[in-house]
Amino acid sequence: MFKKERVLTQRLDRGPLRTMFVITSMPIGGAETLLVNLMRRLDRDIVAPELCCLKEMGPLGEVAANEVTVHAGLIRRKYDHRILARMRKLLGEQRIDAVVTVGAGDKMFWGRLAAWMEGVPVILSALHSTGWPDSVGRLNRLLTPMTDGFIAVAANHGRHMIERERFPKEKVTVIPNGVDTYRFRSLPDSGLAVKTKLGIPPAAPVCGIVAALRPEKNHTLFLRAAALTAKQRPDAHFIVVGDGPERAKLERTAIEAGVASSTHFVGSRSDIPQVLSAFDVFALTSHNEANPVSILEAMACEIPVVSTRVGSVAESVAEGCTGHLVAPGDAVALANHWLTLFSDRTLARSFGSAGRAAIEANWSLDRMVAGYERLICETYDRKYPSAAFGNTKTGETLRRIAAE
Repeated sequence: MFKKERVLTQRLDRGPLRTMFVITSMPIGGAETLLVNLMRRLDRDIVAPELCCLKEMGPLGEVAANEVTVHAGLIRRKYDHRILARMRKLLGEQRIDAVVTVGAGDKMFWGRLAAWMEGVPVILSALHSTGWPDSVGRLNRLLTPMTDGFIAVAANHGRHMIERERFPKEKVTVIPNGVDTYRFRSLPDSGLAVKTKLGIPPAAPVCGIVAALRPEKNHTLFLRAAALTAKQRPDAHFIVVGDGPERAKLERTAIEAGVASSTHFVGSRSDIPQVLSAFDVFALTSHNEANPVSILEAMACEIPVVSTRVGSVAESVAEGCTGHLVAPGDAVALANHWLTLFSDRTLARSFGSAGRAAIEANWSLDRMVAGYERLICETYDRKYPSAAFGNTKTGETLRRIAAE
């Protein structure tokens, strides 16, 4: 397979590393929101980001286009193998120094293969889940040798990538997801305005969820717990933030569960901090997760969290300190914790304050951005000596001496 050779210059003697983030598209979702925030905050003297959406841009792609160059439409139909030529041409014309694929599937495969063939010096893959839709298939595993690193979003997620996905330990780097703690903070007046607009009485307790309406998020469990909660707190309301293919089904489920009048499907929102401030409890009911950004955002807004114990959630939600964790599928435990937090406002405030402090200490956006900048630069710097020494036997000796 033909691979273009590229002569590298020392990073300190050149401009910022031109970095292409590759994703399928940019609908409103956790990973996509993180990517927008990451590109927005990267130091342009160190890393110059661009975005490649293999399919359509999507709403967050349009947001990103206000700040970075966005390329879209590289896949024009199913099984469009000419994407490889298009990707190589794009990477070459833009003189890309680093490719970071976001998520598994087509973008992980074509992005890395095109980058390797085009001689891009830094090839990284970031994953955001421990199952569908981020399962790594056989074809993507074949490209592991040509990949410089895999990015996990939490320590437990990193172990999953080593033990279950079978990536080499030395290639896995944990960069925790991060939240903009200035934007995401408690906004009581805004929360009251949201409740008023939705027709929720000011004193009514509210439990909400922020997640795309997809099967793996298991909103059906949320609605089952809502029905159990409503039996003891008929004044309770439930807010579902997000959109997706499950919406019609979930609206029917809410009717069947008897909570349609108290459940508010508000779709995708751009004012998430304000909506979160209307919650008394934040819930997440997923079948699988890695390090969901929606939980981090809720904690930054001082909302106690009740979530299924999946993926790396236990790293951010400390049981009995910032919230509660329940077994996947346990609607009764979810409802009982919601009811306790509705009635014990002192406990709820304590959980919220502890959550905010944890986010500021461990899950800030600045920390995430610094992690990406460091990984991209260090990976490039490791490649520079090999470019100077070449591929001869003498070069191999010099590389060994440099490593020592």
